Amino acid sequence: MIFNHSTMSIQTDNIQKLVERRAKARLGGGEKRIEAQHAKGKLTARERIALLLDEGSFEEYDMFVQHRCTNFGMDQQHFDGDGVVTGCGTVDGRLVYVFAQDFTVAGGSLSKTMSEKICKVMDLAVRAGAPVIGLNDSGGARIQEGIDALAGFGEIFERNILASGVVPQISGIFGPCAGGAVYSPALTDFTLMVKNTSYMYLTGPAVVKSVTGEEVDHESLGGASVHASKSGVAHFAAASEEEGIATIKELLSFLPQNNREEAPVVATNDPVSRTDDALNDIIPDNPNKAYDMYGVIRSIVDDNRFFEVHKDFAKNIIVGFAHMNGRSVGIVANQPDVLAGVLDINASRKAARFVRFCDAFNIPLVTLVDVPGFLPGTQQEYGAIITNGAKLLYAYGEATVPKVTVTLRKGYGGAHIVMSCKQLRGDVNYAWPTANIAVMGADGAVNVLYAKDIKDDPENAQKIFDEKKKEYEDLFSNPYQAAQKGYIDDIIEPRNTRFRVIRALEQLANKQQEVPAKKHDNLPL
Repeated sequence: MIFNHSTMSIQTDNIQKLVERRAKARLGGGEKRIEAQHAKGKLTARERIALLLDEGSFEEYDMFVQHRCTNFGMDQQHFDGDGVVTGCGTVDGRLVYVFAQDFTVAGGSLSKTMSEKICKVMDLAVRAGAPVIGLNDSGGARIQEGIDALAGFGEIFERNILASGVVPQISGIFGPCAGGAVYSPALTDFTLMVKNTSYMYLTGPAVVKSVTGEEVDHESLGGASVHASKSGVAHFAAASEEEGIATIKELLSFLPQNNREEAPVVATNDPVSRTDDALNDIIPDNPNKAYDMYGVIRSIVDDNRFFEVHKDFAKNIIVGFAHMNGRSVGIVANQPDVLAGVLDINASRKAARFVRFCDAFNIPLVTLVDVPGFLPGTQQEYGAIITNGAKLLYAYGEATVPKVTVTLRKGYGGAHIVMSCKQLRGDVNYAWPTANIAVMGADGAVNVLYAKDIKDDPENAQKIFDEKKKEYEDLFSNPYQAAQKGYIDDIIEPRNTRFRVIRALEQLANKQQEVPAKKHDNLPL
């Protein structure tokens, strides 16, 4: 056999060039910019992907893509990859698609070719039926590209919309995210921010000052704490990037790959039949006294493990994921320990969004009710509590996943209806013996029904009030009238709640429920 050393040399040179070019591409904007990124306490795009994905699983796409802009000297600045790292890999053995903006290249600013890379992995995610995770760290649109950059954002937004309800979409904000760039995370299912190093806003502090005269810094305007507690834009606020990545991975463990599958079953040694005597005594004798709903939630879920969503926003309602007999469930619960568990604008929005996500991705809903009503006042009415409350009502009424509801104490008025009642196609509705299901509480009812009698007989006013209050309480301050009419399927002993809920969920595992044919609904917005 005759070897052509000249051909071998060319092949070796070509392979060497490929190896060297890959190595350079992996450095993004270069060593100095990587050092600058680290000096800010931030990881690089590739370091974030390495933390997120199983070791050795990352399959990168479009490593050698470069921008095509020639304006403002951009034809003299080219980096392989052009500011975003894209591809797929696995998290705990399950396929995900990922893109991570690289701040070391042009500040992570979006070019048309970057948008094409991002759109490609989003399209692949939808076709493959796998979650898509975006790790954002960008200065926004690349100004030198003008309308091309804006068109790129529009293409990404359209992919977010088309993927909504098809595959889970998760956004991690690990640096700046400003202007039009904020709308992609806003269109995804869950958004995570990192305290002190990430921020989101439409207009920055300088523009705010020039337009309104208000002086505000980046953190106060759009930091993680602001969006996690005040606006609700962020579902999670992590103390570090490492914690943020770990949170995303934990979130994925509760979710299915797409809207045609169910979430993976997780092994547990927690017995289905486990009871908790403490639940029999958790409701205070005084109906106006608070208790902590977290105690109830952790008591009934597997291994006392509850993964909360929107922890710092609208704390009067609790939402999050758990497992019950190894299967994922979405928990929605009023929190009597905050504002007596009343529903307001933010609580309604928070819960409605969560209910709709669970319904889109085949995750059963467990609702724990203790709600005295909607928060009154001009601020709530002017802020459209009617429309926002209707969002939660609509979300429950629309949902076709298994729905199990337990009323623990108060279920008053319209708030009772909104919280997954039987008339909103609740599948199984239980009540504890301490449940009060009525139009309103006894004090308010007597003051409405017998106001004239009390006013006309001031000497016996207290006696009349007490007698009528007892009459009302005997009639409504219990779950039995609702049970007699079939609005409650059973009254259960609190200690058995875990067993009864799991058994109901098992019975509903193959539930099928059709909805009328329509192009799409018109959710009150």
